[in-house]
Amino acid sequence: MTDWLQEPIASLDTAARERARARQGQLTKPPGALGHLEAMAETLAAMQRRDDPRVERVQVAVFAADHGVAAEEVSAFPQAVTVEMVRNFARGGAAVSVLARELGAGLTVYNVGTIEPVEPLPGVEDRRVAPGSGNIAREPAMTAEQMEAALAVGREAVDRALEAGCDLFVAGEMGIANTTAATAIVCAVFDAAPQDFAGPGTGLDRAGVARKALVVQKALNRVRAHIDTPWDILRELGGLEIAAIAGAYLRAAQRGLPFLVDGYIASAALLVLGRARPEVRDWALFGHASAEPAHRRLLSALEARPLLDLGMRLGEGSGALAAVPVLRLACALHNGMATFSEAGVSQGDV
Repeated sequence: MTDWLQEPIASLDTAARERARARQGQLTKPPGALGHLEAMAETLAAMQRRDDPRVERVQVAVFAADHGVAAEEVSAFPQAVTVEMVRNFARGGAAVSVLARELGAGLTVYNVGTIEPVEPLPGVEDRRVAPGSGNIAREPAMTAEQMEAALAVGREAVDRALEAGCDLFVAGEMGIANTTAATAIVCAVFDAAPQDFAGPGTGLDRAGVARKALVVQKALNRVRAHIDTPWDILRELGGLEIAAIAGAYLRAAQRGLPFLVDGYIASAALLVLGRARPEVRDWALFGHASAEPAHRRLLSALEARPLLDLGMRLGEGSGALAAVPVLRLACALHNGMATFSEAGVSQGDV
């Protein structure tokens, strides 16, 4: 494996967390009255090693790639949509584009592996590792070299985000059939039945979900005898954009950059990465609970408490971005509220 994948993970600043917790106890409110907002501010203080946490400079990377398993009719949308959505991102017409614009977040799209090349577009970086991944029901998703190249695209995205002064990183994805790949990853990690995790994705009916579960089972049967490590699971069953997300999360944790996890696909990337590098979980915040049925089980396994539950299941990083204002409010309250002594307010007995 490439040397950078073994670099150490940054540690959280426990002293900053304790100072933040002490400040929360002195603010003009009953203890714990702001609930999860207090915990978020304390966690961000530990991640950012500062007493005044902030999430003003957000950078979003959307990783796009096609999946060979789309040939098994596991998606309600045709594969051409992947490239068409890359163009839509560049034009500013996608949900993630609108959310990034409203939040003042930077947005870069990385084409990690569409089947067809894409013409030069503003805000789109051509990093095609391969023309889509292999059909996981019949062959590995990637070679070892392709997986490492896709992981490196994620590393590049984080390094560039930090050069832009990033406070918080969001990874999104675009790839028709990628819920099938994500389900295969999850089932391999949990040694679970596909029927328990396959969902509608882009809008499959009941028969379509059943077909997806059968395809995932075929993929699991193919690899069962030769997946010994989490990297094997990712290489055999994942996708180029899923590997790029995993690479981005790993690089963010190595460099001490908090990242906000989106939905089912992003959580699957974190799940398999976490089996290889458990410490990465320390740097993850969770934006929302996806309406994709299995996502709640992933969140439970990751011991994650999402900020929002809005019934979203779009991907692209949209659910994570929708949660950014909540994090900004958590920081504003932590930094801007008066303490009891500052406000001249009597403090109750606890």
